[in-house]
Amino acid sequence: MSKASREFDLAVLESALKGKTLLIYWYLLQQPTHTVGVRQVQRALGFSSPSIAVHHLGKLEDLGLVRKKGTGEFVLEEEVKVGILRFFTRMGRFLVPRYLFYSVLFSTMLTAYLILCTLSQVIPSFYVVMFGSIASLVFWIETVRLWRAKPF
Repeated sequence: MSKASREFDLAVLESALKGKTLLIYWYLLQQPTHTVGVRQVQRALGFSSPSIAVHHLGKLEDLGLVRKKGTGEFVLEEEVKVGILRFFTRMGRFLVPRYLFYSVLFSTMLTAYLILCTLSQVIPSFYVVMFGSIASLVFWIETVRLWRAKPF
């Protein structure tokens, strides 16, 4: 598959993965077995009828992201990173913002630096404290912003 064709496919996926279709796809990504039934999706996402879940699962099937098993359950076929999904990574069955790792890293480094300075009775560098504080703050703001923007 050529690069232009792959980019076109990702653009099509990104335009199709919106609204309730994205909600269902996100829900499937969070399931440990990646297998769900129509009623399970309806109840979990609060849809008014199973036909809404069937419609959007059908859209995901047409996109090649899920497959319908003989039992009537749907199983996740492919995990794609398009749209808001690009900013999340998997930790077990949870999808967390990628910025979370940077937030924790910078916060931990700043805290460790301040503790070491206190224990050594050394005055902390103003520039190190400012850089660490600003970096931590920016990454935490981005983490929270993405967490609030998640579809589910």
